[in-house]
Amino acid sequence: MTAQTVIAAGEVVERALALSRADEAIVIVTDAHDASLRWAGNSMTTNGSSVSRDWAVVSIFRDGPQAARVGTIGSTSVDPGDIEAVVRKSEEAARTAEPARDAMPLLAPDGSADDWAAAPGSTGIEVFTSLARDLSTGFDGSDRLYGFAHHTVHTTWLGTSTGLRRRFVQPTGSVEINGKRGAGTDLASAWVGVGTADFTDVDVPGLLTELSRRLDWAKRKVELPAGRYETLMPPSTVADLMIYMNWEMEGRGAHEGHTAFSRAGGTRIGERLTDIPLTLYSDPTAPGLEYRPFVATFSSSQAMSVFDNGLSAERVDWVRDGVIESLVYPRATAAEFDTAATVPGGNLLLTGGSDATLDEMIARTERGLLLTTLWYIREVDPASLLLTGLTRDGVYLIENGQVTAAVNNFRFNESPLDLLRRATEAGATEITLPREWKDWFTRTAMPPLRIPDFHMSSVSQAT
Repeated sequence: MTAQTVIAAGEVVERALALSRADEAIVIVTDAHDASLRWAGNSMTTNGSSVSRDWAVVSIFRDGPQAARVGTIGSTSVDPGDIEAVVRKSEEAARTAEPARDAMPLLAPDGSADDWAAAPGSTGIEVFTSLARDLSTGFDGSDRLYGFAHHTVHTTWLGTSTGLRRRFVQPTGSVEINGKRGAGTDLASAWVGVGTADFTDVDVPGLLTELSRRLDWAKRKVELPAGRYETLMPPSTVADLMIYMNWEMEGRGAHEGHTAFSRAGGTRIGERLTDIPLTLYSDPTAPGLEYRPFVATFSSSQAMSVFDNGLSAERVDWVRDGVIESLVYPRATAAEFDTAATVPGGNLLLTGGSDATLDEMIARTERGLLLTTLWYIREVDPASLLLTGLTRDGVYLIENGQVTAAVNNFRFNESPLDLLRRATEAGATEITLPREWKDWFTRTAMPPLRIPDFHMSSVSQAT
């Protein structure tokens, strides 16, 4: 971007709406400020920052209150002279589109964009100053450290021809550190990570201490066969599986019999999953895990509708006290199935366990596995939500309340729905970073879980 060509994002919205000849129009602009830092072999390698803009015009031609054709054209241009061309292309796309299945009236203004003209949020490599200083202590040690820190601040402006205006600044950050010790057959590898909004709460010394502890556990190595093992899942691994489950909680798919949340004649809402009073929920106001409190989407899917742009996101309990409570319903789908509309969450929290820490749960384990990270998770069977994946950077043997060795990697086959059913203990919930899905979903809080018979389906040769 250059000062000569860039106009404010809010002005892009207003100009595009003024140029529109469609019956209705929606304009969404997102300015992104990114910063990143990498290190390898105990040395900083690269850092950088960037600024970008992504925007789209959604044109709507009405064939009736509940009937419409929609066309969307996106752009990354910052040239004001390109605005009209994008608007016209969007209108042409709408004229030739098939009728929209999810057509609904657009939302009316709600007066919630008092900061419409404010500048976008920003970031830069200076956000990593304390992180880099604290990492230098680890670089002086004998373990080899590799990792990545990333910070993005997205500012979204949403405007519609009905007069609705909404704006939100969303900071998202994460830190991952991979530590290696030894070489060859004696190589040990471990991972730690944390999500953050602004890096002021990142405890690098604590992360390095935990990393060193896990590498210490790997001084002894034990080979184990595939099978079912009592397994303790720390919050990070629980998050990876709960996120995938939440992604599958779409109401239409459940009603039409396509998902694990389907049952004869309807959905599994109301079904008890576990006797542990666990509640899985999303809440845009959850402290430290806040997310954009309204819908802003360029296109429709089973989870979101362009006609719902501006719809407020509120707390949704997906599972409440162990019982399936809600699924995702855009307004049109909710009307079709006579239920309430629900907006997909930008965070995910699981609460209702005890106040036990992971270390306390380890101390009560006679023999089992500690499964610290998951990798390459994929769906095997949508009907049961059976997932497969690999363990990575730390599966450990617990004997008589102590972690005594690292074990070989496995491929696993498990359904998160079934894991909740079989869990015999849930500990204290804490904010955590999912490893597998961190590029898409960083805002989670989970408890450790005890699974009496986690299925390690085969031994993996990955190291």
